[in-house]
Amino acid sequence: MSERMKEPNQKPEQQREQLLREIEQLARRALFGSISETYRTCGTPGCGCHRNGPKHGPHLYVSYRGDQGKTTGYYVPKAIQAEVRASIEAWGQLQDRLRRLARLNMERLTATTRRKSTLLQQALAKGCCKSSADSPGNSKYLC
Repeated sequence: MSERMKEPNQKPEQQREQLLREIEQLARRALFGSISETYRTCGTPGCGCHRNGPKHGPHLYVSYRGDQGKTTGYYVPKAIQAEVRASIEAWGQLQDRLRRLARLNMERLTATTRRKSTLLQQALAKGCCKSSADSPGNSKYLC
């Protein structure tokens, strides 16, 4: 989590802007999936991996649910394992940032709704607006 997001005095709009910047950066490198490591025996009959010796590995794989809902995956070569691990971690961080952004968006919408409701109530109290029911349970306000 960035230091700026920990600041309690930061205004919600500033938090949103910071989250949007972080989301953009994370989205550039995020990979979807789960990492698994396997250890295997080789094709050499005399190798110790066929007896009590250590197996060969770890071999890294990424698995994910494909478009049709079927789990699929791919092998990750050693040369890019660190980058793939970081990219899958970025996916988790991206999901966290998106949840926080959605929470801020909800708070902003509910605050806007409350503000509009308060303004309408004030206008009704002053007599600036009139309530007219065009059908049962459906009120309209004429301002």
